[in-house]
Amino acid sequence: MASLAWLLIPLSAAIGAGLWGSWAGRNRKTAGDGVELEGYARFRAAMERPDAVTSRSDTLEKSPYDAV
Repeated sequence: MASLAWLLIPLSAAIGAGLWGSWAGRNRKTAGDGVELEGYARFRAAMERPDAVTSRSDTLEKSPYDAV
C-alpha cells in the first residue's frame, strides 16, 4: 500500500504539469496588430505627401553674403 502512495506523487505531478501546460499554451485573445498597422499607414501617408516638404531656399531670406 505504501508503494501505491509513492506512485501517486509522480502521477499528481504529471497531471499538474499537463494542466499547467494546457493553461500556458492557450490562445489568448489579443488586440492584434491593427493599431500598429494603422499608425504605420498614417506615417507612410505623411512621408509621401508632396506638400509637406518645403525647400530650404523658400523658407530662408537671402543674406547679404549671398551677393557673390
